[in-house]
Amino acid sequence: MRASCHCGQLRVTVPGPTKAVVACHCTDCQKRSGAPFGVAAYYPHGEIEIEGAARRFSRPTAAGGVFEQRFCPECGVTVLMKGAKNPDVTGIPIGLFDDAHDMQPVRSVWEDRKHAWVEITSAVQHFPRARVD
Repeated sequence: MRASCHCGQLRVTVPGPTKAVVACHCTDCQKRSGAPFGVAAYYPHGEIEIEGAARRFSRPTAAGGVFEQRFCPECGVTVLMKGAKNPDVTGIPIGLFDDAHDMQPVRSVWEDRKHAWVEITSAVQHFPRARVD
């Protein structure tokens, strides 16, 4: 499966769909996505092939870690994300995949920041804040 930014300069290839799909309602994901929540598919780093140039933006998390976003320097779209909480995986926003897919969130986090009209019915796990290990 391939995913890309809006202009196509930054592209990633993954082996196929993943079940590790998370909807996040934190205010940082709302700002990053420009939507009431963000949804990303997570893959081990070694399963992701990256093509094109990316810029990096890092920010602190509410849990005291660091969250890193890599985005296209041309169109500004975030294509890759990774955080200190799960350092072995990288997230790709599911709306960036070139072809239709059936991936949907299995987990919904930071629901205490969720907009009242939003329902993530596919999620099996729901957390008011970040997932607790």
